[in-house]
Amino acid sequence: MIAALRSFLFAPADNAKVLEKAHLRGADALILDLEDAVAPAAKAAARQGLAAQVARLSGHGLPVLVRINSAWRDVAADLEAAVLPGVTALVAPKVEEGGAVRVLAAMIGEWEAERGLPAGAIGLIALIESPAALERLAAIADSPRLVGLALGSEDFSLALGVEPAEAALALPCRQIALAAAARSLAAIGLPGSLAEFRDLEAYGASVRHARAVGMTGVLCIHPDQVTVVNREFSPSEAEQAWAREVIAAWNGAQQTGLGAIAVRGRMVDRPVAERARAILARAASYTGEPLK
Repeated sequence: MIAALRSFLFAPADNAKVLEKAHLRGADALILDLEDAVAPAAKAAARQGLAAQVARLSGHGLPVLVRINSAWRDVAADLEAAVLPGVTALVAPKVEEGGAVRVLAAMIGEWEAERGLPAGAIGLIALIESPAALERLAAIADSPRLVGLALGSEDFSLALGVEPAEAALALPCRQIALAAAARSLAAIGLPGSLAEFRDLEAYGASVRHARAVGMTGVLCIHPDQVTVVNREFSPSEAEQAWAREVIAAWNGAQQTGLGAIAVRGRMVDRPVAERARAILARAASYTGEPLK
């Protein structure tokens, strides 16, 4: 499910004004943030209000995620507040190795059992935010309860000592996309700054790059980014027209026993036909229209 979502919009878990209309911003999913967006002195109050916000926002039919903190004492308090019906997944920041994810997964399981939730009901997304984490990506990706890997581009660039730009972030995106695809996980992020919401042309180019290397979605901090991400990750009319033409030709070829055909001067065999089906399925998932 997470891998089918394009846009993940952060909202401070303690900002009632922002949260009031967060479900109207067009994002495929919302991330209620208990980490960077909430001041240390406000975290306790944010946790106390979390259940009501989760119930209200999930009631609008949106997947609701919660980004927790990384310090273990904060983690325990966050889990006490966030392992709730209506929470789709928790986003774990600053993940450095698989062992920490396994501990976190076990802790979530204890709260699930205590509260009568189905085992494994709440997934985990690991934020890759340092070169050290990237070196251990396979072990992290193999962790239990994981539903996605995400690139924290700002923190990753900080750890590397560079600007959050394509030159530094394109390779981490590709590595995350490959590790996620091998395990049927979501791959979330882009090779650019998460903070860019003024120059939407440049931001759109970064989003297109993310999609081209196999990322499945993008973290957003502003509604204007959501619009760009949804557009760029949705199959275009031209892509859909190509896919329909390929499927029609492929179905005809199958009836005559052919294993490969040409469409618009290019070979079409089973992998190409399956890619065309995937394009139409993805388009239908966003529009609610039946697959043709």
